[in-house]
Amino acid sequence: MTRLAAIVSAGALAVSACGDSTERAGDAAGKAAGKTADASARPVDPASVRANELGRVPVLMYHQIVPKPASVYDRTPAEFRAELERLAREDYVPITATEFVTGRIDIPAGKHPVVLTFDDSTISQFALGPDGAPRPDTAVGILLDVARRHPGFRPVATMFVNSAPFNDPDGRRTLTWLHRNGFEIGNHTATHVNLGSSNAATVQREIAANQKAITAAVPGATVRTLALPFGIKPNPPSLAVHGEHGGVRYQHLGVFLVGSNPSPSVFDASFDPQNIPRIRSQGPKGPDANFASTRWLNDLASGKVDRYTSDGDPTKISYPRGTTAQIAPAWRKLARPY
Repeated sequence: MTRLAAIVSAGALAVSACGDSTERAGDAAGKAAGKTADASARPVDPASVRANELGRVPVLMYHQIVPKPASVYDRTPAEFRAELERLAREDYVPITATEFVTGRIDIPAGKHPVVLTFDDSTISQFALGPDGAPRPDTAVGILLDVARRHPGFRPVATMFVNSAPFNDPDGRRTLTWLHRNGFEIGNHTATHVNLGSSNAATVQREIAANQKAITAAVPGATVRTLALPFGIKPNPPSLAVHGEHGGVRYQHLGVFLVGSNPSPSVFDASFDPQNIPRIRSQGPKGPDANFASTRWLNDLASGKVDRYTSDGDPTKISYPRGTTAQIAPAWRKLARPY
């Protein structure tokens, strides 16, 4: 039984939304990095790599990548590159938001998953040059360069976009490139509206209209995840998960917050797909630095916070018997405590 089969047997919503487009994207990303997970590879003793697939996962949040940051949410290109280099050195492997929430964390033994997310679809994150390739000074360009320098560091991320993403009026040119190259396109509402102060009709219109624009730009794409603007939930919160407007229905497998801490593993009983915390990328100093990426990556590296470490086997979920985390009922058939 594989992890995906476990979702099926549990009757999870994730299965119905995991179509061929995600398969193609994941395959393309793995090939771009020169390595894909191989379930037929020789099994590794989970104890030998200190596997802990109930450990915490950093879901990093980025906004502007600019030479002169205007707010605590911005990072310079040098700072962004340095953080990616650190992740590569510390054996992290990027996965998409959908791969995370569906438990498709097929990375080599001893490696750690990290989810890179970008909000607001700005041109500092992604822009195509005259040659049709990503500009090297953008976040995507930098990510691709770091991946080339570190084989196995997958050049994938989840881009939570608004309308006219990356200054591309209909999104066709930019979103098509991202989709074809293994990046996930998530929903961030059409106009970055505060969902908490909006009525139900407005909430559903904002989400459905943006989904419609995304799928019109990239036929065959499926929008499976949502990042809440300002981290604020609608009332009722279920409207962030599913709804309908103008004949367009949406159904999200994961809803991402602004947050301030690493996420529980998707296999952990405490994991809540409607409230997935993220960590703002930031250095060791500045406002709320104690809740930002440098602090949490330090704590994960030191062992102060238990970190997700892969066993390399997509058919099992390995973890130390002494862990305080509890495996979720839907995943118990795959449990391999040691």
